[in-house]
Amino acid sequence: MMRSLIIILLSLLLSACNSAKASVIVGAEQTERYLPQLEGKRVAVLANHTARVGEQHLVDMLVSRGVNLVGIVSPEHGFRGTADAGEKVASGVDSATGVAIWSLYSAAGRRLTDSQMEAFDIMLVDMQDVGLRFYTYYITMIDVISRCADFSRKVIVLDRPNPNGMYVDGPILDMRLKSGVGALPIPVVHGLTLGEIATMAVGEGWIKRADVEVVTCRNYTHNTRYTLPIAPSPNLKSQRSIYLYPSTCLFEGTVCSLGRGTDSPFEMYGHPEMKDCSYTFTPRSRAGAKNPPLKDRLCYGVDLRDADCEAVIAAGFNLEYVIDAYHRTELGEKFFTPFFDKLTGVEYIRTMILEGKSASEIRSRWQADLTHFKTLRKKYLLYAE
Repeated sequence: MMRSLIIILLSLLLSACNSAKASVIVGAEQTERYLPQLEGKRVAVLANHTARVGEQHLVDMLVSRGVNLVGIVSPEHGFRGTADAGEKVASGVDSATGVAIWSLYSAAGRRLTDSQMEAFDIMLVDMQDVGLRFYTYYITMIDVISRCADFSRKVIVLDRPNPNGMYVDGPILDMRLKSGVGALPIPVVHGLTLGEIATMAVGEGWIKRADVEVVTCRNYTHNTRYTLPIAPSPNLKSQRSIYLYPSTCLFEGTVCSLGRGTDSPFEMYGHPEMKDCSYTFTPRSRAGAKNPPLKDRLCYGVDLRDADCEAVIAAGFNLEYVIDAYHRTELGEKFFTPFFDKLTGVEYIRTMILEGKSASEIRSRWQADLTHFKTLRKKYLLYAE
């Protein structure tokens, strides 16, 4: 009896170890869970260059399987993921498949038209998100889900891991500051996958109630260190930049450069007038950063390219970089632009920095709201923590 019990325990332990070592299988790769639902249906996909099924793009795979694909909805940076942040991208036709591309970042607006909605029966969603409130892919997704609710169209989210899903941090969006970089009352680092955000947004009544199904990932937990196989947008070129992004993206709302127009955007920060800095860089025009802030100007700053990734994760939503640059430039209120409050989602961070408060003092301000959000979030988790 004891021998049998030991064998069973060893078997369970071995199984757990093998599961921990198993590679993540994303939703799109589990074709048996969604292809049967597409038979005889007109299908549209909200996707970009990150929608890969092994070595093949989701769109190419669907067409090769005989799916009646009638439209490709493209988010910020375009279907191919090469456009600058916020750049207008025209609708068109995918040259590889002949399928129409409906750009939601075109001059025509960011809403699917009635005729486009009438053209399909089911919407697939597949994009690699990075888990930040100001990263726009989730905003495009919830807007599309709301349109699908209006037309009684089903949405299937092919989920992917959140590379910043191991923690939750930052202030909750003050909905008076709702914008194109913040659409839901969630913290800067929300710790949710796109599938979980969709479920939470519908469940909490933040968007219209819709028929949403999530094809979950396998072998993934929120503590998984998931290395992205492909850059999710032109200026997130490394895993370190993705970990630094929650904190260094705040420089988009200041007079400083965060390295757009260099080889390592989001892994540095600087300004021509930053004092006591030996590191220098000069932003240049390049693909994905055609007109970067402080273009062609020599910047003095701080190099984060050797920052330890686990230390960056442990620091969470870190205001110390912005506070450091604020003091070194000695520009006072001129250091900030109106975009800063939209990124942080609150006004008090800028105000407290101007008052000379420390990062830890400011951090204490959002803790009560964050605790409430973490409790609410647990209702919608599809993966273990």
